[in-house]
Amino acid sequence: MTRLDAEPVAGLYVHVPFCVQKCAYCAFYSEPAKSELIERYVGALILELERIAHDLRPRTIYFGGGTPSLLDSRQWQRILRAWDRLGLGKTTEWTVECNPATICLEKAKLLRDAGVNRFSLGVQSFNEALLQRLGRVHTRREIFQSFDLLRKAGFDNLNLDLMFAIPGQTLEAWRETLHEAFALGSEHLSCYEVIYEEDTLLYQQLETCPTAADEDLACAMYEELLEQATNASLKQYEIANFACDRALSRLPQTANLPSHACQHNVNYWRGGDFYGLGPSATSYVRGVRTQNSPDTRRYCEQLEQGQRALEYREELPPLARAGEAAAFGLRMPSGWPFDQFRQITGYDLRQQWSEEMNLLVQRGWGRILSDRFYLTPQGLRFADDAALLFLR
Repeated sequence: MTRLDAEPVAGLYVHVPFCVQKCAYCAFYSEPAKSELIERYVGALILELERIAHDLRPRTIYFGGGTPSLLDSRQWQRILRAWDRLGLGKTTEWTVECNPATICLEKAKLLRDAGVNRFSLGVQSFNEALLQRLGRVHTRREIFQSFDLLRKAGFDNLNLDLMFAIPGQTLEAWRETLHEAFALGSEHLSCYEVIYEEDTLLYQQLETCPTAADEDLACAMYEELLEQATNASLKQYEIANFACDRALSRLPQTANLPSHACQHNVNYWRGGDFYGLGPSATSYVRGVRTQNSPDTRRYCEQLEQGQRALEYREELPPLARAGEAAAFGLRMPSGWPFDQFRQITGYDLRQQWSEEMNLLVQRGWGRILSDRFYLTPQGLRFADDAALLFLR
């Protein structure tokens, strides 16, 4: 039950699990797109939205996947009508992930008129051979076509997703990809090092060819990314995320963030609450973490029967919540201002985590200032290891 005095949740993630085909690197829950199942999913999603609408006033919405842009215009209209009927109002930032092969002008304009104001394009690479190796269904040409289409539809906040350290990718090929990405002039760039997740095709390839993972080359690519992003006047505000900073800021000036930073993701890194809808989606609300069933048919069945589609529930004690917030927040180069951390979590980094911060300083991975703690550039390369120290 929601406390009567609790503030409604301001973050909403919606997982759309359908793809044309599974990418070689993807470990997220997804399945082939089948029209009948998609229709059933949309109906179940609306039922789930109705169940939590009383506790939701979203400032940010993020439709991820899978491939949300696979939903056709009629299916989007069903979702949007439910949204209006539930009186959820307008949001500050509404992002939809998009595969460059699955967007058209009509759909883009429909979403723009409905309030979507940010698209994230899953580019991954501009190299045709690498796109095929990753199992992407789009071509190099479709990247440019979809980018121009979204501009024509009126979108002025576009993100490009890129991957580096792809098996067979050279440093020169990565440089070329970055040159082309920055030439497009998107407002945001997300660049991720390939992770060899179990149960993926890339992981199987690694087992047969261990030399595919070259850590020195990956580090060189990351340094190239930092240099080119700086030259392109994009500000790094998280390990893998870069955004332009314009005079007309979308964020409070006190946030110390570039104007086009992804507000939805910042909420994650700052320990904020959010609801997750759709198969396999995770929610984190007032210290309780839940996960939906990672099976679309079972997800639909449970909601159609008037039940929550929950697979997992965990209630975190306050210190564990604070430790997770500390760990995620250190992914941001600005680190954690001590006052902000105490305001959000009720704990003081200088008291509960003094030993851990000093250890990171000794390693050259961290810096302690009078008002904050943050990771150095070297520390950001090992942020996952640093984060483990803060978990309780």
